[in-house]
Amino acid sequence: MARVAIVTGGTRGIGAAISKELKAAGFEVAANYAGNDEAAAKFSEETGIKTYKWSVADYDACVNGIKLVEDDLGPVDVLVNNAGITRDAMFHRMRPDQWNDVINTNLNGMFNMTHPVYPGMRERKWGRIINISSVNGQKGQAGQTNYSASKAGDIGFTRALAQECARVGVTVNAICPGYIATEMVRAIDEKVLNERIIPQIPVGRLGEPEEVARCVLFLASEDAGFITGATISANGGQFFS
Repeated sequence: MARVAIVTGGTRGIGAAISKELKAAGFEVAANYAGNDEAAAKFSEETGIKTYKWSVADYDACVNGIKLVEDDLGPVDVLVNNAGITRDAMFHRMRPDQWNDVINTNLNGMFNMTHPVYPGMRERKWGRIINISSVNGQKGQAGQTNYSASKAGDIGFTRALAQECARVGVTVNAICPGYIATEMVRAIDEKVLNERIIPQIPVGRLGEPEEVARCVLFLASEDAGFITGATISANGGQFFS
């Protein structure tokens, strides 16, 4: 029987690439999304991957959404915590709602999704939890204290939980992408992209979503059973840790 994977934020950008990569490898994939019904419908039509709408910032919605996925596809074996938002502002201008929105989605959302699926993984003695952090959670970024804090928290969550569940066959790892050629990054002013961002990347280009997805696929596999608590930096050499 195929293993079941949930990918949060799984219908666009990096999440869409992850969903498609896992499906191609034989996983039963549920792609979660929060609000863009049109994009989700198009994604499902093109890929045949089932989509499920709920906000990862809402714990009860996560519990109910996961139950629906499990009723449809079976127990969740792989969880990819990919959903994330930005609300950028320099700290002296940052509003409390900008801080809270990012923390609630990017960090609390990780708890909200992982907490309900973890008991089943422990009971079955197999599971893969893969958290998509960011290079800016490793090095920080001006104008993103909220985002950097949330993504650094994702790494701490990964390392702590990995120690708790290693003996029950559940691995927990993080991936920290750098600048990836998603719709959001492509929307950056071309002059800024070419003169300020790409020159910081030693390989001289943006990453592709599929390059992050292949990291996820490996960590989700049987072959990655001895890897836990790790942080994989997929950033083209922009930052080493």
